[in-house]
Amino acid sequence: MNIIDWLKELGISVNHSELIEQSFIHSSYVNEHPETLHDNERLEFMGDAVLQVWVSKVLYLLQPSLHEGEMTTLRAQLVCEEALAEYSRKLELNQFLKLGFGEEKTGGRNRNSVIADAFEAFLGALYLDGGFESVDVILRKTVPVPSLSKTLQLIVDYKSRLQEFAQSDDRKTLSYELLSSSGPSNKLEFEVAVVVDGILMGKGKGNSKKKAEQAAAKNALEKLVR
Repeated sequence: MNIIDWLKELGISVNHSELIEQSFIHSSYVNEHPETLHDNERLEFMGDAVLQVWVSKVLYLLQPSLHEGEMTTLRAQLVCEEALAEYSRKLELNQFLKLGFGEEKTGGRNRNSVIADAFEAFLGALYLDGGFESVDVILRKTVPVPSLSKTLQLIVDYKSRLQEFAQSDDRKTLSYELLSSSGPSNKLEFEVAVVVDGILMGKGKGNSKKKAEQAAAKNALEKLVR
């Protein structure tokens, strides 16, 4: 099945199939196929803006209302590279990628950066082809709004909380140190330590440095507020 047939199954009609197909063309493919004129980087730029607007609207309409700082934090988590790669994998969009031989051989089809960029490019192409209505179908399928409204309240920025606690307790120096990273390139696990005034206060693990830092901050807070 190609991407156009896939979209038709979702009830999304396509006016410019070449635009949608372009969203899955990686620059490495263009380098090896000179007859292919355009990669997906310009569409990625457009898709990033479209995604920001869609997520911002969802967060703005949530009840009870969120503060600006909360919306900013949650939006950053929802549009980060790791999240976008997860959305793409959920839809199995990486099957439509066109990669150069070298990129394919080194695991590009499963690399977060490649998959996330293609997802944004796909949203950009959808918007240019059919407007926000087409984008909305994909994003509501990927990030269900009813579930979102229930689960977003559970997301806590432990790093910010730890920073606030450290400052209020006259502790000025706070840093995060990467202790280790292990596993295959597409499933790395990171371990991070948080150090407050030169004292190791917590450790945490995660499949990204950001998640490991959040886990370390949570571990430190649990010790500090006993």
